Amino acid sequence: MNPRLGDLLVKEGLLSSDQLLRAVGEQRRSNEPLSLILKRLGFLAEEQLLDFLSRKYGIPTINLSRIEVDPEVLKLVRKEIAQKYQVFPVRKVGKTLTLALSDPTVVLAIVDVQFATGLHVIPVLASEDTIRQAIEQNYDAADDIKKLMNQETAPDTGLELVERRETVDISEAKEGADEAPIIRFVNLIIADAISKRASDIHLEPYENVFRARYRIDGVLHDMMSPPKQMEAAILSRVKIMANLDIAERRLPQDGRISLKYQNREIDLRVSSLPTIFGEKIVLRILDKGGTILDLTQLGFEEEDLDRFKQAITTPFGMILVTGPTGSAKSTTLYAAVSTINNPEINIITAEDPVEYNIPGVNQVHVREDIGYGFGTALRSFLRQDPDVILVGEMRDLETAQIAIRAALTGHLVFSTLHTNDAPSTITRLLDMGLPPFLVSSSLLLVVAQRLVRRICLECREPVDVPLSALVDIGFKPEEADGVKAYVGKGCAACAQTGYRGRIAIHEVMWLSRELRDAIVRQQPANEIRKLAIKIGMRTLRQSGLRKVARGLTTIDEVLRVTFADETEETEA
Repeated sequence: MNPRLGDLLVKEGLLSSDQLLRAVGEQRRSNEPLSLILKRLGFLAEEQLLDFLSRKYGIPTINLSRIEVDPEVLKLVRKEIAQKYQVFPVRKVGKTLTLALSDPTVVLAIVDVQFATGLHVIPVLASEDTIRQAIEQNYDAADDIKKLMNQETAPDTGLELVERRETVDISEAKEGADEAPIIRFVNLIIADAISKRASDIHLEPYENVFRARYRIDGVLHDMMSPPKQMEAAILSRVKIMANLDIAERRLPQDGRISLKYQNREIDLRVSSLPTIFGEKIVLRILDKGGTILDLTQLGFEEEDLDRFKQAITTPFGMILVTGPTGSAKSTTLYAAVSTINNPEINIITAEDPVEYNIPGVNQVHVREDIGYGFGTALRSFLRQDPDVILVGEMRDLETAQIAIRAALTGHLVFSTLHTNDAPSTITRLLDMGLPPFLVSSSLLLVVAQRLVRRICLECREPVDVPLSALVDIGFKPEEADGVKAYVGKGCAACAQTGYRGRIAIHEVMWLSRELRDAIVRQQPANEIRKLAIKIGMRTLRQSGLRKVARGLTTIDEVLRVTFADETEETEA
C-alpha cells in the first residue's frame, strides 16, 4: 500500500492522519504490509479496505484461498515480479490474464505484467496477506520440486517403508542416479500428506497436466503439479511400493503399503484406475495411531451416547452403523468394540481389509477373490465360541441371514450398511429378503452418521444470521433467538480454509416396542421415521444444528450433509 492510498483512506474518513503516520512509522521498522499493520493496530479491517477499494475503482474482489491455480498460468508471471508488486496470476482466458493485486493505484504493476506476458491484464482485488500466502504456497511449491529433483541426497522425511519382516529407510535409499529423485519425490508427497492430516492422496494425469491433490477434512485440495514428464516414473514408483504390476496399465489394481512415520504405524491402501490420459492412483492413508477409540470423543450427544453404550453392553442382538463411504462408520465400530473389550469375552471381526489392529481382538481379513467372503467367515466364527462378532459390511442376503441368526442365538453382532438415514435401514434389510419378524426380533439399535468439518479455533468469529433463516433450517423459534453462529475466517493454522478437523453428527434409532410392531407390519420408511422421531430420535439435521449452536461447525457444513426434509418430518 503506497502513501497515496493512505491519503485516500484519510480523505474517505476511514483513517485519521495520526493513525496513518503511526502505521507508516511501524511499517518502516517492521517492513510488513501496511494493511497488516492497520489490522494489527485495530485501525482498519481488511474487509473495510477491500470494500473501499472495490467501490472506489470498480474492481471486483476475489478469495484466493478458493482458487485452483493452473501451473501454466503461474509460469506467466515470474516470482520476482509477483513479490515486487505483491500480485498473483489467477487465470488466463484467451489473450486475457486475471491478476490479483492489493493496491490498484500501483499502475506500474499492471504495465510490467502486460509487457512481460504480452497479455491484456484484468485486475481483481485481494488482501496483501492472502496474496503473500498465495505466492509462498504456489511459487515455493514449484521451487521445492525443482530443488528436490536436483538434490544429491534425500531430504529427511522420517519415512520408512516396511516390507515383510525388514524395515528399509526409503529416505536414504541408494539407487541409480535416474531413480533416486523419483524415490525422494514420492517420499516427500507421502510425508507431506501425512503431516497435513490428509486422508487420501490423488495422483491424477490429464492431457497436459499431472497434479497431486490431498483430501483434508473431507475436501480435496490441489497441492502441487509435478512436471508431466515425471508422471510415468512417479506412478511406477508407487506401484512398486504397493507390489502392483507396473506393466499392467489397462486394468484397475489394488495394493497396500506399510510405513512408519515419526514412530507412527501407517498403512496406505493403493488403488489404480486406467483413465483416458493414463493411470490415476489414489492412496488412502490409515493412521493407526490417530484412530479415536474413545466413544466420548466421537461427537455423540449425551442422550444418544447413553443409548449407544446401553446397546453395546447388551448380551445379544444386532447393532448397525450406517452412512456413506468415508463417514467414519468403522471408527465408531472400533470404538464400540474397544469399549467392551476385556479378557472375559471373545471378540472376532471379519473385515475387508483390516484397517486397525485392536489388541485382544481376533481380526480376520476376508478374501472374496479366493472364496473366503463375509458369509463364509461368519459360518466359521460360529464354531469359534464368540461372544461378540463384528462384520465389516452386510453386502448380501447370505451375510445378513447368518448375522441375524447369530444375534438371535446369544451373540452381540456389529455391522455396517450404506443407507441415507437410520429408518431407511429397515427398508434396506427387508429389500434384501430378510423376514420382518427376524429383523424386528434381532435389531437393537441403528446409528446413521455423517462427518462435518470443525471450525478452526484460531480464526473463529461470530457471524450474523437472520432469525428467520435459523428457523428455516430447523431451529425452533425459541431456540433460534439464543443461537450464535460462527465461521472460520481462514488462517495459517487451517490453510485458509476456516476448518480444522472433523466431528460426527448422529441419528440414533433404538428399537422400541412400537417400532418393532411397525416393522412386523412392514410400514414404509417414512412412517417408521415419523414414529422414531415421535419416541425421541434426534435427526441428523437436529444433531448438526446442536453443534452449530455450540460453535463447533458451520450452518453450511450441516446443510451440506443433511436432508432439508428432515425438519419437515420433525414438525409432522
